[in-house]
Amino acid sequence: MPSIRVGLAQINVTVGALSENAQKIISWIEQAQNQQVDLLAFPELALTGYPPEDLLFKPQFIEDNLKYLDKIASTTKDSISVIIGFVDRQDKNIYNAAAVIANGKIAGLYYKMRLPNYGVFDEKRYFTAGKQNKLFLINGIKVGLGICEDIWCEDGPWAEQADAGAELLVNINASPYHQGKPKQRAEMLSARAKSKQVYLVYNNLIGGQDELVFDGQGLIFNPAGKLIARGIAFQEEMLIADLNIGNDEPKTKNQVSNIETIQISTSLPSKKRKPIKPKLAKLLKPVEEVYQALVCGTRDYVTKNGFKSVVIGLSGGIDSSLVAVIAVDALGKKNVTGVFMPSKYSSKQSYIDAQKLASNLGIRFIQLPIHQPFDAFLSVLAEPFKHKKPDVTEENLQARIRGNLLMALSNKFGCLVLTTGNKSEMSTGYATLYGDMAGGFAVIKDVPKTLVYALSRYRNKVAKKQLIPNSVLTKAPTAELKPNQKDSDTLPPYEILDPILQAYIEEDKSLKEIIALGFDSETVRRVIRMVDLSEYKRRQAPPGIKITQRAFGRDRRMPITNKYRDTF
Repeated sequence: MPSIRVGLAQINVTVGALSENAQKIISWIEQAQNQQVDLLAFPELALTGYPPEDLLFKPQFIEDNLKYLDKIASTTKDSISVIIGFVDRQDKNIYNAAAVIANGKIAGLYYKMRLPNYGVFDEKRYFTAGKQNKLFLINGIKVGLGICEDIWCEDGPWAEQADAGAELLVNINASPYHQGKPKQRAEMLSARAKSKQVYLVYNNLIGGQDELVFDGQGLIFNPAGKLIARGIAFQEEMLIADLNIGNDEPKTKNQVSNIETIQISTSLPSKKRKPIKPKLAKLLKPVEEVYQALVCGTRDYVTKNGFKSVVIGLSGGIDSSLVAVIAVDALGKKNVTGVFMPSKYSSKQSYIDAQKLASNLGIRFIQLPIHQPFDAFLSVLAEPFKHKKPDVTEENLQARIRGNLLMALSNKFGCLVLTTGNKSEMSTGYATLYGDMAGGFAVIKDVPKTLVYALSRYRNKVAKKQLIPNSVLTKAPTAELKPNQKDSDTLPPYEILDPILQAYIEEDKSLKEIIALGFDSETVRRVIRMVDLSEYKRRQAPPGIKITQRAFGRDRRMPITNKYRDTF
């Protein structure tokens, strides 16, 4: 019976870095050839990086990507077939495409037929949908090819390929991560393989790109829908498996089809090669999965944008503590600086906690008191503020002084400021523009406060010690911008707030529907009002890593000027 050795190169590429990406692809092709791989698949748009966004409006960008594709093809030997995602151009149309390369040349092309236009995806803005379904006959095995959304659609091109006799379906992806996505993905793919009794190979990109992070975790299923191989999460690797095509139960297929079949011949596999046992990487637990996504996304945003180090305002609170730990795991302790900026409202315990965290992590710790600049600002503003009682203005002034100090350090030393606001705060506007929102990257922008605590406890458990001091985990959250301040003075308890926010933001539930879940009606009204009135703040916030199903920014694009209110 015929067999084929497939390889999935789940690689980390950078959008627009065509030369770097091409060289990486060539290197991985060489590795695959050394391991006698017959068919090697790279992720969706591996050559350009994903998503290339409005770079696709630049004709020269598309032209250059085609030149690098030709260069890659010319280096490929005749013992392997390679599937590479790239951008093709025909007349005035551009396509999200896959090239099948063999014998040193491009042997066939496939254009993505189902273009997603929801959530973070804008593919209809750029691409034309492919219209011609295809099969590739590789060393006697019928292979169907698809790109990401093609397999997610129940009636996608994969079904027609299988009905036309495909024995192996290969799907290449740039599938962004969010909580629960890997499980959802695996269940869908298993059902696809089982429904048509075919082998199904799924490769995915890894790495961070602005607000998106890709988890890899390539998958291979047999015709019974059983998972036989899984790639590592958030790491580059080559996943290899020997598939004994034809050794399973015979399948009844409709061999009559209008699908074009492209024949590709390469050197037949050696009968002497040793079999490779498929690898089944560990499936991460939910909190561990999110933590790794945050580390991966932070590392790539910082390094791909040319920074080597970061600076973080440490308050002694849970949010800044978690961001600091993530930064150390992503970049190393030598590249992280923590800055404690006490005001007259800062407690001694806050200093102890911030200093202890910095010591535990082994990072540089700087203390910059803000008493003098705060007094100076108040002196300058004394005349216009005359007869006005202190209020949130003075609170925000302290936060903005801290933002200025962090940005000054960023300018002087060339480091990136990581902000420390979480999703609960960003949702309700419990943050200061040009203050604690000032910075280059918002690591936990999409992480609800309750999950911040879960991630912190997880990281301490991994460390087998109190990396984040226990006092940070147990004290009441506070901004310490006025005497005896607590978050609960302004916000509902987070265990109540976060479920309301999830219902309203991620699930688009109405006021009435949220109240029906058992929440106090006045609390729900207040939370919704805070969310709606804070859009202007979020629009000015730095980018941050998407880890929920609906993040602010690419996922949720609400108008700033918006008078609609759910009053029913």
